[in-house]
Amino acid sequence: MSDLRRIPVVSEPARPRSGEKYLTPQGFTAVRDGIKSRRDADPGPQQRTPGRPGASRLPPWLRSRAPTGAGFQQVRALVREHRLATVCEEAHCPNIGECWNAGTATLMLMGAVCTRACRFCSVDTGNPHGWLDAQEPENAARTVELMKLRYVVLTSVDRDDLPDGGAAHYAACVRAIKRRNPGTAVEALTPDFQGSTAAVETVVDSGIEVFAQNIETVRRLTHPVRDPRAGYEQTLAVLAHAKRYRCGVLTKSSLMLGLGETEAEIDATLADLRAAGVDLLTLGQYLRPTLNHLPVERFVTPAEFDGYRERALGLGFLECVSGPLVRSSYRAEQALNRNNAGLDNSALAR
Repeated sequence: MSDLRRIPVVSEPARPRSGEKYLTPQGFTAVRDGIKSRRDADPGPQQRTPGRPGASRLPPWLRSRAPTGAGFQQVRALVREHRLATVCEEAHCPNIGECWNAGTATLMLMGAVCTRACRFCSVDTGNPHGWLDAQEPENAARTVELMKLRYVVLTSVDRDDLPDGGAAHYAACVRAIKRRNPGTAVEALTPDFQGSTAAVETVVDSGIEVFAQNIETVRRLTHPVRDPRAGYEQTLAVLAHAKRYRCGVLTKSSLMLGLGETEAEIDATLADLRAAGVDLLTLGQYLRPTLNHLPVERFVTPAEFDGYRERALGLGFLECVSGPLVRSSYRAEQALNRNNAGLDNSALAR
């Protein structure tokens, strides 16, 4: 404590900067935004200072408004009240205002610290040493009820510190939501559980309508982009097993563009996902969260996203939601409307 004119004042610890280690309330260390600070980080086109050689601003179709509105404030209050982490906040999603004002949110289970350190992701990384919130299943179910959700996406950090990767806890959250909200459809955007088919079956058996696991990028770029414990073939195997195990469950994956992939590699990845039985696909622009993360190699135009969607539909995907600001859970409840979830990419470039 410090003394200010003889009035005791409690000094709160400063929020750690991006890339710094800090101590979580649960007592384990983590790295803010997932990747340690790098002095030699390449600014890349997304962060170069305007006016300097090689400078580049974000194209107009990637500019999003700051989140405001009564709906946004209400959803944020609910998330705080029930101590829930949302991927909307932890991953700095550009659509948070749009989604939260519509009364929807993607809930992130098992805390906000991931055991992996993918070079595209801004979720904090560390080792939770088995910590779980025993009240989370009921808190999640109550939040879904209060928000009156008809469709909810549940995602989570990777929890390689748990014997089953957190599959049993994940399934408990789904069952609690279904008990309290029997009319609500649940999409589970899961970790890869290190390829464990038993863990996949545990989640699929919990009553979900959609099972999702993100491929993230093309085969060649998987290990520069994703944590070494992740894998291109591992993700395909997880998705294929979920579909074989329960064919009535829709399977879904997501691909980021702008990391240096080629047209041929994009086509090969789409074909691999369809061969694994994936039904639904989302395509979006990679945006660098901090200077410590991978730089953007190119900005994909709205017209290109329309073209990729047509190529995906031609391969037999039930739907492909494709656009610059699309994220894996964006407008998830509209995925079967066959209208690109209402997106009009042609209007973005005007």
